[in-house]
Amino acid sequence: MKVEKKFMMLFRYTPNPNYKPTPKEMEQMRQDWGGFIGNIAMKEKLDSTYQLGFEGKQIAANSSVLDGILISDNKTISGNMIVNANSLEEAVEMAKDSPILKMGGSVEVRNIIPMDN
Repeated sequence: MKVEKKFMMLFRYTPNPNYKPTPKEMEQMRQDWGGFIGNIAMKEKLDSTYQLGFEGKQIAANSSVLDGILISDNKTISGNMIVNANSLEEAVEMAKDSPILKMGGSVEVRNIIPMDN
């Protein structure tokens, strides 16, 4: 039996401050994300997941601090998920069901390297 490894999915999308989803759209998004996360959890592949807010600060190498979140190439990270998988390919297959893709966003899947103490 293969030993599972941990992989992180980074969810990115283009924020649109002018877009205000309707209550029906919000409910559909909750259902889509709940189904996506629930499906991975039912397979006992979910380690953790977090949605990120829009409040933040950026600290540069010179210790200067900027207000706001990083938006690069018109996209920002909206959240992450850590999953257990036998391979990068298996984690990628899980990511293909992400609701962020329906919103025009993207998912980056990366292996996690444990930090030794």
